[in-house]
Amino acid sequence: MTSRTDHWQQAWGQNPQSKSWVQTSPALSLAMISACGLAKTAPILDMGGGASLLVDCLLDEGYRNITVADISETALQLAQKRLDKLADQVKWEIADACNWHPTQAYELWHDRAVFHFLTKANDRTAYKQRVYEFVPKGGFLVMACFTPDGPKQCSNLPVVGYDGASLAAEIGTGFALMDEQTELHVTPNGGQQKFQYTRFQRV
Repeated sequence: MTSRTDHWQQAWGQNPQSKSWVQTSPALSLAMISACGLAKTAPILDMGGGASLLVDCLLDEGYRNITVADISETALQLAQKRLDKLADQVKWEIADACNWHPTQAYELWHDRAVFHFLTKANDRTAYKQRVYEFVPKGGFLVMACFTPDGPKQCSNLPVVGYDGASLAAEIGTGFALMDEQTELHVTPNGGQQKFQYTRFQRV
């Protein structure tokens, strides 16, 4: 078990509903996914999805080719337990975004709050290599990261903040920035975190 895996296993194993990243509704993610105009059978990846409610909402909206990947097996188990029998309609992958080897391409790669934890250039490079390899031309990348004036740490780890322009520069010219929007996320304990949401299309 890597130190990164161990960290997130422990994080999800203790009072998971109190974690700062927990959302009552992934409304902005859903809006950006809807804007992509995907078929309900399009392969969708929620990278770092953990126990997020996004998969529940996507199933409710009729999407039927969803993969949820997370470094924490505990987080995925929480989502599977919540979905009960519906969990069988989802593909679940225990995966570190920096060294995972997907077996298929995805028309949409969604990431809320994974990329901003990649403070080392080699980790960002490894992540982007997978995005470029497994999102085909015409596919989409929806990302949510802390803003430059947002939190400097999360889950006791340092983060890198982005606005739309700096994230577009980091991702590279193979993806065109289509939309961007900031969101003030209210944490379960009432705190506030500024997120930058961006939608890119592979060109």
